[in-house]
Order: sequence, then C-alpha cells, then structure tokens
Amino acid sequence: MIEIKNVTKKFDDFVAVENLSFNVEPSSIYGLIGYNGAGKTTLIKTAAGIYRPDGGEVLMGSQNTYDNDDVRKEMFYIPDDLYFPMGSSIASMARFYKNYYPNFNDTTFRNLLEVFGLPLGGKLRGFSKGMQRQAEIILALSSRPKYLLLDETFDGLDPQKKELTKKLFIEYIAENEASLIISSHNLFELSNLCDRVGLINGKHLTMDCSVDEVSRNYSKIRLIFDHEVSEADFKNIKYKTFSTDGKICMLVFEGNYKEQIEKLNSLRPVAIDEYRLTMEEVFLNEMEDKSYDITKIFR
Repeated sequence: MIEIKNVTKKFDDFVAVENLSFNVEPSSIYGLIGYNGAGKTTLIKTAAGIYRPDGGEVLMGSQNTYDNDDVRKEMFYIPDDLYFPMGSSIASMARFYKNYYPNFNDTTFRNLLEVFGLPLGGKLRGFSKGMQRQAEIILALSSRPKYLLLDETFDGLDPQKKELTKKLFIEYIAENEASLIISSHNLFELSNLCDRVGLINGKHLTMDCSVDEVSRNYSKIRLIFDHEVSEADFKNIKYKTFSTDGKICMLVFEGNYKEQIEKLNSLRPVAIDEYRLTMEEVFLNEMEDKSYDITKIFR
C-alpha cells in the first residue's frame, strides 16, 4: 500500500502542495488530476523519494520512501520528461535495470517488446516521443515493481497504444497486487482506468473518491419553463452552480438533491430532466474560477 500522510512540499517560500493525504491500496490504480502547475508532479516526485517532504511522510509497505534503497528496488517512477543516456537502446537499458531491480523478468520483457513492436537495438534518443514512452513502459513492467508512479504517461501515445497500455496496467496491477499512482490532464483516460481519483486544487486535495462516487455525488438538472427565469427565482434552492438561457436553466447539485425537488416543482416548470455529470464536468465544476467575469474581457 502507498500512504501519503499530510505531505507538504515547499520550494523556498513557495508552497507547492500542502497537507495532502490519501492511500492507494494493493491492486488499485489512483488517478491524480489538477490543472497545470497544481502540484501533481511535485507530489509524485515526493512520493518517489526524489524530494524530501517539508511536512508529513510517504510510506510504501510501511517504509519511508525518501532516500530508501530498499523501497526504490520495489518502486518504478516514469517522469513526464523522459531521459535516456546517449547511445542507449532498450537492450542496454534492460541490462541496467536488471542489475538494479531484483524481480526484473526477461520473459515479460521479450513479450512486451513483441506486443509493442519496438526494435531491441534502436537508439532511444532517435525514437519519437511516443516510442520512448512505450520503451519506458516496457522497462517499468518488466522490472515487476510493487509500486508504480506515472506522470503524464499517456502523453505522446497514439489511441491504439493508449488502450493497450491501459489494459496492461490493469492486468499487471491485478496479477501482482501492485499499487499505481498516475497523473494525467486527460480525464477520459483516467475515468476508465482508475479505481479512485484525487483532485489537487489550490495546493490541497479537494476531492478524493472512487470513480463511481464522482458520478453518484453530482447531478445536473435541466428545467424548462413557459416564461423567462433568473437566478433570483431560485434563491431558496441549495445548488452548486446555476446557469440560464431565458426559459431553460441548468442547476448542478452536489450530494443528495432530492430534498430540493419539492422546491423545484413549486416553481412550476414545464419539464424537469436529470443527468449525471461526467468526470470532466465534475472536474471543471470543482476548478471553476469565479473571481472574474470573462464576458467583460473584450469589451
């Protein structure tokens, strides 16, 4: 299990992440989402033991990850910006990792090479971004780690390779009871891959729930009226967001909104329709910045 316990990381006076906590169980995939610069990479590097936390701790198998070689031999980190030594090939990198990771499996390595169709002796620096990603994924899974930390790992992969990679991750995690944390800016990619998701917003973890809970906890209600309405007509309704276009309005509710139904019916709408929010809609709802009015920018 991966345990993120009250982790804070600072760079001089800048606080990148503050008091973040969540767990990733064995045989589980945890998706980390947030806007660019929210702190996803900082948190993953701290979890990988690259950064020392300024507060809290990260545990893998009850061991602190920072400066711990025993943990590192069971953990594989794939960064957003990949680096390969000059002149290295997949074969030479496999030999390097085999000397470090005690569980490196040659059969898995050969099988994955065949599945991805990458040349064994090709120079990695001459590969495209997507091919370099595939090479690192092959090396990671062949190393048979208990803990996988992946930062924007799907970036650069074509749709077919993305689907293949997701299937491989799901199969590997289930078969080896491993724990995986993956960050991505593409919410669709995470929605059909992860068991749980966490949203970093303003240095803090503002959402930590299962993918199923994301859908269940949010509802979007469309009301159609035979006359124009405004937000003032809904002052007694407890909603999260409101928008209207004359006779049609949309309300988003968080949690159980059923107690608001009677109040909504009292407004005498012609029709009421209920929708479930997608994970992307939930994300945008949580991240929405209401501190400025964009309609005034170009006036």
